[in-house]
Amino acid sequence: MKNIGSILALAGIISIALYFFGYELKILGWIENWGETVAWVIRGGLVVVGGALWFLGPDAEKAESEA
Repeated sequence: MKNIGSILALAGIISIALYFFGYELKILGWIENWGETVAWVIRGGLVVVGGALWFLGPDAEKAESEA
């Protein structure tokens, strides 16, 4: 879960940074179709959900030792 969370959060952060330079991640290019407000909600959601998955997900070492 930490891997997925870090990827989501990183995609959201990169999308936010690129927005200010007039660019967008190719995979997130569709979010501007619904308007600027919805695009910002999606970007923020990526960061929040990704961060939550990263913080709440089990450590890989801990998961291996329990299995």
